[in-house]
Amino acid sequence: MKALVLLVAFGAVLVVIAVALGGKPAAIGGGIAVIAQLWAVALLRPKMRAPNPEFMARWLGGMGIRLLGVGIVLIVSRTVPALLGYVGVLLPLLFLETRFLR
Repeated sequence: MKALVLLVAFGAVLVVIAVALGGKPAAIGGGIAVIAQLWAVALLRPKMRAPNPEFMARWLGGMGIRLLGVGIVLIVSRTVPALLGYVGVLLPLLFLETRFLR
């Protein structure tokens, strides 16, 4: 639970940075990125020690959630700052994903 709170806190800091750089569209993209990453981590976390097929199914589900996030950003905003906000928030969270899965 503590790791998920840290994920949300770090994501919120990244969204604030995205808002400072890109305004409201970047906030939309960044917020969707935090929600997608939180959902993906919550999906994968219970099966971290599971056999490979179960783990990979959850991992692939997380990747699908992130792809769904891109689609939502495109539908809701359709602006370059929103997409950059999504990518700019999601990438640091992805790089730190192993920290949040412990």
